[in-house]
Amino acid sequence: GAASATGVSGAASATGDSGAASATGRHCVALGSGGNSRAMATDGNALCLVNRADDGSIRHIRAAKCGDAGIEAGVWYRLNEAGEFERCED
Repeated sequence: GAASATGVSGAASATGDSGAASATGRHCVALGSGGNSRAMATDGNALCLVNRADDGSIRHIRAAKCGDAGIEAGVWYRLNEAGEFERCED
């Protein structure tokens, strides 16, 4: 599924496999917690992503504000198996 936080201080949560969450409002957070999930944030917002093992257990979780840790506005990211943000090419 897909979720979008477009208001003020909102949160978008995509919990299913291959879900997508975006934070495009003001002071919002996009959370991708399902397997193979992705998230995108714009300036002033943040994203949080989970990387899961094949059995569904949490391998890594990481959060960052747009502009920190190399996170660019309007770009979709996944969390890789090493726990690092990577741009989504699809």
